Amino acid sequence: MSSKPTIAAVDWGTTRMRVWLLDGTGAVVDERRSDEGLLTAQHKGFAPILDRHLKDMGAPGDLPAIVCGMAGARQGWIEAPYVEVPASLGDILGAAVPVPDAGRDVRIVPGLAQRNPRTPDVMRGEETQLAGIAAEVGSGSHLVCMPGTHCKWVGVDDGTVSGFGTWPTGEMFSVFAQHSILRHSLGEKPAPVAPDNAVFQEWCREALADGDIGARLFGIRAAGLLNGLGQADAAAALSGLLIGAEIASATRRFGKRDTPVVLVGSGPLGALYAEALKLGGLAVRLADADKAVLSGLVAAARRNGMLVEG
Repeated sequence: MSSKPTIAAVDWGTTRMRVWLLDGTGAVVDERRSDEGLLTAQHKGFAPILDRHLKDMGAPGDLPAIVCGMAGARQGWIEAPYVEVPASLGDILGAAVPVPDAGRDVRIVPGLAQRNPRTPDVMRGEETQLAGIAAEVGSGSHLVCMPGTHCKWVGVDDGTVSGFGTWPTGEMFSVFAQHSILRHSLGEKPAPVAPDNAVFQEWCREALADGDIGARLFGIRAAGLLNGLGQADAAAALSGLLIGAEIASATRRFGKRDTPVVLVGSGPLGALYAEALKLGGLAVRLADADKAVLSGLVAAARRNGMLVEG
């Protein structure tokens, strides 16, 4: 296996970015992570940030780069127009947009748009993760759950994205914890929640049962005042309630309870979703999120003729 980099793969999020150097087979030569996401790059410039990272990694000055994520947003480096669903994963990757005057060959994978007037939605970055797990999940009909600040649920049928939805569960947790009356219950810095926490499981089951969380939200505050619910358990209750309601809502919309949910996640959040899905009686297939995005970027590079194995 050659250790000489052939291409850079970049996952450019809102607050963070990841850069990999890949050899001709798509194997990782080097990797680094940075807090210079979209919000920073809008001020410092996308090209200077990428050039500096690649230079520090010892990459050639003309090394091409395949990019996914918020670099392709309207407020990003250059807009990579959304591909409308239904769309095949191959066609999505093949629609990567070249960045003019970048000083190197840079192409950005487009996001997806769902223009259904009842369920309008968009995504950027997750489409590359979907492509990265395509070979792993194989043919057939699949329901994919991709946890995050804005969790995505995606219907994939024989390699085609048929539809998707966004549940801003992570953002809702943050808003309730910091800007609602529940901040008094959770404290200034909410405690991490473990999937085996009995309070998390109890409140998650209640939300899974009917998805109705409106009245139960204030119940977290009341439980602290009347029943001695502590700050750590209040955080567990809120997490269980929100994740359970999301799963109940998403499974109602997509109605694919007869097939395992493909969970593209990692770390503590992925573990919480795995537990919640099991509490809901759903079979789970795990896929690592970091590996998925890298595999998707490799597939995009090959689809666009930027990486030819062998």
